[in-house]
Amino acid sequence: MNTPKRYTITAALPYTNGPIHIGHLAGVYVPADIFARYQRLQGNDVAYISGSDEHGVPITIKAKKEGITPQQVVDKYHQIIKQSFIDFGISFDNYSRTSAPIHHETASAFFKKLYENGKFVEETNQQLYDAEANQFLADRFVIGTCPKCGFEESYGDQCENCGTSHNATDLINPKSAITGNTPTMKETTHWFLPLNDYEAFLKEWILVGHKNDWKPNVYGQVKSWIDDGLRPRAVTRDLDWGIPVPVKGGEGKVLYVWFDAPIGYISATKEWAKAQGKDWEPYWKDESTELLHFIGKDNIVFHCIIFPSMLKAEGSYILPQNVPANEFLNLEGNKISTSKNWAVWLHEYLEDFPGKQDVLRYALTANAPETKDNDFTWKDFQARNNNELVAIFGNFINRVVVLTHKYYDGIVPEPGTFNEVDEDTLILLKRYPKIIGKSIERFRFREALTEMMNLARLGNKYLADEEPWKKIKEDPDRVRTIMFVALQIATGLSVLSEPFLPFSASKLKGMLNLNGHDELNWNALKTAETLIAPNHRINEACLLFAKIEDSEIQIQLDKLQASKKANELANQKIAPQKEIIAFDDFSKLDIRIGTILEASKIAKTKKLLKLRVDIGEEVRTIVSGIAESFSPPEIIGKQVTVLINLAPRTIKGVESQGMILMVDTPEGKLTFVEPERPVDNGQKIS
Repeated sequence: MNTPKRYTITAALPYTNGPIHIGHLAGVYVPADIFARYQRLQGNDVAYISGSDEHGVPITIKAKKEGITPQQVVDKYHQIIKQSFIDFGISFDNYSRTSAPIHHETASAFFKKLYENGKFVEETNQQLYDAEANQFLADRFVIGTCPKCGFEESYGDQCENCGTSHNATDLINPKSAITGNTPTMKETTHWFLPLNDYEAFLKEWILVGHKNDWKPNVYGQVKSWIDDGLRPRAVTRDLDWGIPVPVKGGEGKVLYVWFDAPIGYISATKEWAKAQGKDWEPYWKDESTELLHFIGKDNIVFHCIIFPSMLKAEGSYILPQNVPANEFLNLEGNKISTSKNWAVWLHEYLEDFPGKQDVLRYALTANAPETKDNDFTWKDFQARNNNELVAIFGNFINRVVVLTHKYYDGIVPEPGTFNEVDEDTLILLKRYPKIIGKSIERFRFREALTEMMNLARLGNKYLADEEPWKKIKEDPDRVRTIMFVALQIATGLSVLSEPFLPFSASKLKGMLNLNGHDELNWNALKTAETLIAPNHRINEACLLFAKIEDSEIQIQLDKLQASKKANELANQKIAPQKEIIAFDDFSKLDIRIGTILEASKIAKTKKLLKLRVDIGEEVRTIVSGIAESFSPPEIIGKQVTVLINLAPRTIKGVESQGMILMVDTPEGKLTFVEPERPVDNGQKIS
């Protein structure tokens, strides 16, 4: 028997300035949960840790916008996030929060040890300052142009467009996120962790030691950072929300959130161990423990360079064995945005699709952004449920359970002689735990899920080929063997699906009457001759998965469309007023109502139409740039507003004798300025 291994598995601490959305789930929490559940099924010792990050600048910004305190913000969203994770089946051993007393104690002690051992450098320099707000502008309190990619809405600590981490003073044309003012520079003193002192260590540890086992996207980003040259990184901030700097001279300052937050993994482990009556230190200080950080790609630098440097400076902690970061998940072709409400929020999903936690877990895993950004669409979500979970997995289980009750009153039959197909099928079943496990251990969760579904496909094919419903009368002995084999596959699926589909696995075990059979674990599937024994009674069939209708999907699409329209209205920019004119200038304009009689496209142009417009006393030829908004047939007979005393101008060889007045729509199209009801051509606008 293998000796159990110890795993400390961390999942990125979400900011408590809003709920969890599917991007968070796909990038971090679902893959981490799959890995943790798999290791538990292996019999390994697992501490799966996370918690709310409650000291980030986004929280103080949220509090200012809502007119409440930062504590009220974090209390509200911590509860929403924690409950969503519970309801969704994310199996944290402890989900803590960085406002907890044990975290303040742990982070303060960590800082003090580095301070007392001379691991920091103290620097006095100029920082951005908003005089109106009477506040230094750290991190997300300032927005400007990224010095690397030119993105105009980069934050002071990181550019969300290119992922580069930088200092607020690096921004081009910085603006205060509080008042919108251009900041000034003001002197302040802070402590810095000299990352340049750890460059040689990081090169040896990562660029040599993990060149072949870290994901290419992680290794590549870290290498780029190290090759660019590391510089001292501030560990304190001039803010009033956070953990106070616990040394002399730290008055009015707090620990920088990216020094404070990763220590939250340690404090959450301490909190869990104390509640369990365990010693926390082996999970963080024993070299035989495997430490893994599950994060999104925007957190790579902090978990692969800054936090390991902190741990190295402290001296008594182990370093992460792997940091399997994912790329980003988009939504219906656009980047997920919390500020624009372009997201699928977990707590809303759980309300809209009760009992369908596993459907979302399945869709997010099957389309996980493991090596590149991927796109979540509601149609794909529906197709994966209906065509895969229902039609393949659910169909196989339903046939097995229903036929067992129909033929044997729910009793697992005693098999007869196994033929070659039966033996080959049972051999394949024994191989799947290793096949799926190997993919999980390499963090290839999409591949692992595909293999799990391949076992369900094997079961379906086996039943379809052997046709027990046709053989039951002519060869009942053969059918007993067929159903026995099919029940072994169903039992295997009840274990192998658990990391991916925990609610469905539990439901399946309930149908097979296997709840409480703890001996039925991952390793047992590799060796056991029989997974579900003859004469064992199973329970009645129930639907493992239910079809999702078009109407359910349309509700979600309508919700996103409403968000899109709301964003378009919010982002409409009213053109600034032109310079003031005298009434005499306005009175020179002759604007009248006319009717379009003819319309045709002007050759070799995309935008231009040639119009013939009746303006009452005469018919004018007018060239108008409206071809991308209207086709010629749809505007003939339309009454329009025409500026008729504009000097003639030749455009593409056609003399234009006026101008049609138009208005831009939020969708970027044009619409006519027209009378509410028909009026005589030539009617003057006054």
